[in-house]
Amino acid sequence: MVRASARHILVDSEAQSIELKANIENGEDFAEVAKKHSQCPSKMQGGALGSFGKGQMVKEFEDVVFSSPLNQVQGPVKTQFGYHLIEVTARSE
Repeated sequence: MVRASARHILVDSEAQSIELKANIENGEDFAEVAKKHSQCPSKMQGGALGSFGKGQMVKEFEDVVFSSPLNQVQGPVKTQFGYHLIEVTARSE
């Protein structure tokens, strides 16, 4: 079974998501940005969601996690929860 590990930042607006992504791309630490801004309880772990398999996350989120390159911030990705920035940290086939 394919598994992945990822971390994310969840916010209400696409504009905030884009701004935070730019901050990360300009050198801010993903985990620190998550702790300051994410609305998900995972912010306490710097946005880390741990390891999960297909079918455990909402489709829009999962599509990105199982198709994008490792260690590159993806997003904003809109789901029913808001806007996510997603970084896939590991994936096993």
